[in-house]
Amino acid sequence: MSEISMTILLLLSLFVLLGSGIWVAFALLSVGMMGMLFFTEAPLGEVLATTVWGASNSWSLAALPLFIWMGEILFRSRLSEDMFSGLSPWLTHLPGRLLHVNIFGSAIFAAVSGSSAATAATIGKMSIPELTKRKYPVNMVIGTLAGSATLGLLIPPSIILIVYGVATEQSIARLFIGGILPGLLLVALFVGYVVIWSLLHPDQIPAGDEAISFRERIKRSQRLIPVILLIGGVIGSIYSGIASPTDAAAVGVALSLLLSKHTGTLNKKTFLDGLMGATKTSCMIAFILTGAAFLTVSMGFTGIPRMLAIWIAALGLSPYALLGVLTIFFIILGCFLDGISVVVLTTSIVMPMVEQAGIDPFWFGIFVVIVVEMSQITPPVGFNLFVIQGLTGLDILRVAYAAIPFFLLLLVALALIVVFPSIVTILPNMMGG
Repeated sequence: MSEISMTILLLLSLFVLLGSGIWVAFALLSVGMMGMLFFTEAPLGEVLATTVWGASNSWSLAALPLFIWMGEILFRSRLSEDMFSGLSPWLTHLPGRLLHVNIFGSAIFAAVSGSSAATAATIGKMSIPELTKRKYPVNMVIGTLAGSATLGLLIPPSIILIVYGVATEQSIARLFIGGILPGLLLVALFVGYVVIWSLLHPDQIPAGDEAISFRERIKRSQRLIPVILLIGGVIGSIYSGIASPTDAAAVGVALSLLLSKHTGTLNKKTFLDGLMGATKTSCMIAFILTGAAFLTVSMGFTGIPRMLAIWIAALGLSPYALLGVLTIFFIILGCFLDGISVVVLTTSIVMPMVEQAGIDPFWFGIFVVIVVEMSQITPPVGFNLFVIQGLTGLDILRVAYAAIPFFLLLLVALALIVVFPSIVTILPNMMGG
């Protein structure tokens, strides 16, 4: 059988298995086994055992459950209330007023959770009732939340950047540093859009609250101090070189437990719920990573990645054309799979093409995460859309419609990092990451 026929058969098998509803990890393992069994002479049992052990026994992967647990603890704390109270007094004179709380609140929570869905749920629980009560336009409320919550995937400590780093053997600390400027770029684009929209539709933005003195603003901002200390403790220890991402994750868990205790939200129930939530999510991701690692090895034995790399080279696509094709491919895939599955599923196939085209794998990691962010707000499987639908009770298509401007802004950010790749690379290079 030719390599093209083999590729088509294995891809069809994968889509059939994924479409049947079985766990993603089982689908990946099954297709890997098929490839090894029918198209190679390699010893299936030995390769499976060593690959599964090697994929599970990774020190870099230890940061994953710790960051997830940190997010779970903060999800059950009073963090979103403190952020709303601390941010809102400073935003009353900015066009769009409290709509910016969704953007800045999501950016701050993204820096301590690493999860897009957790960011949407935590910020949304606080902001949606408050903004609805003040009669802010519903589409802008849910649109700003849906778009801004995707920052949880990019602003470090990002869970998906850890997954990409492990899957492609890139430095996780360097990826974290590389995510800072693109994250700030997205915040600026979102804020700019809300400002312009508000200036064009001034009648739809409710009047501000009574004037608040500067002293009162400072007093309310004190509620942000614990969050800032947490971000400083976790992210600062990584960037300064004091701690590895795994060590910083452990610091983050300890600080978030102290923060939760300080706010009075830590009890036996919240502690156990957070621990169980983190355990389930971590096991799911680790299982998917294991399946993906075996599929990668299996594909290596079959020679498919090498054949695809040669095929791509023969097409003579420029790096820009290849990135355009991959963007469409990832967006379509993201319509049906969660972001982590998209990354681990495509790594073995896409990376040879990317390297063949001379694209920096480190820069490509940030590129992929922004594309995956876009898939978080595209139906039918946009996880942020599901979270916001659950919070509001609105139809998912209504939520998706409200998120369209922010999808387009993500596309603008993607174009900007393609045209100006130094947006991603300048900080890591300056810091020697």
